[in-house]
Amino acid sequence: MTSPSDSPGSVPPRGTEPKEGPAAEGIAALANVGWQILLTMGLATVALGVIALVWPGETLRVVGVLFGVYLLATGVFQLAAAFGTHVPRHLRVLHFITGAASVLLGLICFRGSLESVFLLALWIGFSWLLRGTLETVAAASDQTMPARGWHVAFGIIGTMAGIVMIVMPFASIATLTLVVGVMAIVVGLTEVVRAIRTRVEIGHLAAGTAPQRRPLFHAGPHPQH
Repeated sequence: MTSPSDSPGSVPPRGTEPKEGPAAEGIAALANVGWQILLTMGLATVALGVIALVWPGETLRVVGVLFGVYLLATGVFQLAAAFGTHVPRHLRVLHFITGAASVLLGLICFRGSLESVFLLALWIGFSWLLRGTLETVAAASDQTMPARGWHVAFGIIGTMAGIVMIVMPFASIATLTLVVGVMAIVVGLTEVVRAIRTRVEIGHLAAGTAPQRRPLFHAGPHPQH
């Protein structure tokens, strides 16, 4: 004679329902933190874009100071690398020259906002010019390159943008600030929308899995029949 606890349709004792494992709880907590971080980053990006559009002059001053700090830090590391024992002798001179030049340019940036903005514009302009020229030459010389026409077009555009930045540094950097502000707002709003959609999807998943923890009816026969 079988006891009611041994029948296949019996209800499990209270407190023995299946529980979510630590892995599922960890994934849920990670997803919850993820959408909050994404929302915070999106709002911060939107705020930076608005600041760049409303106060472009102050934004350029702050960016100029940060650029000076970057040049100083880079120069110090380059000078330290020049006296390192692991660096070959023929590279120490190059490290020393580049480090000293970076430190000098960084100090010039702290003399005033005009100097820092001017150096930042030249830095960006020469970078675009060099990259655009290299991309154009590489695409023009390699006929087997995928999307060769697009590489040539982007290289020419980058080269022209670099020339414009070098020739008209202040007007170009001001326009670039406005463009970056608009892009920051667009990117920030996109991240906010993604965070909200992620939160809604997490809520739907939690609502869909919660009611399935304990069945209400059992298909097995009652033990008294």
